Order: sequence, then structure tokens, then C-alpha cells
Amino acid sequence: MRKEGKMKEGEDVSPREKKIQEIKKKLIEEKAVLLAEASTALSSLSDEVGSPEMGDQASAEVDRSLMLRLKERERQLLKKIDQAVERINNGTYGACEACGEEIKIKRLEARPVTILCIECKTAQEEEEKLRE
Repeated sequence: MRKEGKMKEGEDVSPREKKIQEIKKKLIEEKAVLLAEASTALSSLSDEVGSPEMGDQASAEVDRSLMLRLKERERQLLKKIDQAVERINNGTYGACEACGEEIKIKRLEARPVTILCIECKTAQEEEEKLRE
């Protein structure tokens, strides 16, 4: 696995590295979309005018609460995207943080922000089920 984030001119790039650079591009695009959607949602929240009817106010509050929960999930995803791009830049992307093994490219393509290989993720989920 490469430890440098940037490729040198004339350097041969492995198929895995090419895929990782494609993933990086997709992550950056996804971040831009999420930020644009968040900006639109925030402006629509501030544009809402309170209705004098109690039923309308309650409905609007439920909608607002749901939207804010969704935005919190998106905020967490943005943080994970930034962390994944940073790992790509510093050459540590694609290594499982639990066992250190290389995460398969298909898993990275399916879940680009992942930090665990499928084996470690499965073990983590089984441990969580036992704690419940």
C-alpha cells in the first residue's frame, strides 16, 4: 500500500490505486451534493412562517424535527467523507483499522467511508448484538 497521497509523474499506478482515486472523486462529488442540499434545507427552514393554527404548528414542528435528524445524519456522513479523503491523501485508505489487512476494493466501492474489512465489521456487529 502506498504511503504517499500524491502520485509522482511517470509512476506506474496499480489498478487498486486507480479505483481508490475514482472513489476519492465520487466522495468529493457526494460531499458537494450534501452541502448544496444542506444549504437549501437551511434556507427553507428559515423561510417558514409560523401558522396561527395549532395543528399546522404541530405538523410543522414534526417536519422540522425530522429534517433536523436527517441533517444530523448527513453531517456525520460529511465528517466520514472528509476522513476518507484524508486517508486517501495520506496513503492509509483501504487498510482495516481493526486488523490492518487490506479492505477489498469491492467493499470500498460499496461503502467508501468504511474503516473496517468485512470480517471485522461482521465481528463488530455480532458483539453489538450480544450486548443488546
